[in-house]
Amino acid sequence: QVQLVESGGGSVQAGGTLTLSCTTSGITFSTYWMAWFRQAPGKEREGVAAIYYNGNTVFYTDSVKGRFTISRDNAKSTLILQMNSLAPEDTAMYYCAGRSIYRTGTWNNPRDYTSWGQGTQVTVSE
Repeated sequence: QVQLVESGGGSVQAGGTLTLSCTTSGITFSTYWMAWFRQAPGKEREGVAAIYYNGNTVFYTDSVKGRFTISRDNAKSTLILQMNSLAPEDTAMYYCAGRSIYRTGTWNNPRDYTSWGQGTQVTVSE
């Protein structure tokens, strides 16, 4: 069965740093687009960052550019999100998502992703 498991969330003060990890199984990780989404209460799920299967192409939503870095380790089937200079508006449940490169779609549309983790909570205080 396909499994994506996020870890690394927690509570930090504004300006702090967290690193999220997503370990995967049941997919051919090296042939998947991978992405991080987040969803705060009462808001739509938002694409945070995405990375192409070979790591050469990345995307970020404007609000995290310069603060967050997405990376992947295909040998370990693991997706990483390094989050620096965290702000209260970053508070959300963060989800790991993937889709095969053989499927069409856009990087920040959650409907275009086929595999999802259960999420890890990030809370940033003032």
